Amino acid sequence: MINIKSIQSLTDFKRNTNQHLKELKKSRRPLVLTVNGKAELVVLDADSFQDFLNKIEYSETVRDIREGIESFENGEGELAEKGLAELAEKYDIPR
Repeated sequence: MINIKSIQSLTDFKRNTNQHLKELKKSRRPLVLTVNGKAELVVLDADSFQDFLNKIEYSETVRDIREGIESFENGEGELAEKGLAELAEKYDIPR
C-alpha cells in the first residue's frame, strides 16, 4: 500500500534525487512521481523490483498449477505417459 508520503512531484525528485534514492533503498517502498499533480511514474529500488517480479512469477505459477489440477479433475487433459509417448513418436526418440 502506498501512503501519502510516498508521492512526490517529478520536479522535487529531480532536485533531490540523491535524497530520494537513499529513502527508496531504506524504505523499499515505491515512490509515485507526479506531473502537474497527476500520478505519472512509479520509482522502485532494484532489489524491491526483483522481489516484486519474483512474487508475480510465483503467483502465476500457482495459478497455472491450480488451473491444471482443475482441468484434470474436469476430465480434460491426458496422462503424462500418453503425452510423453506421443512426443517420443513425433520426434523419433527411442523409448
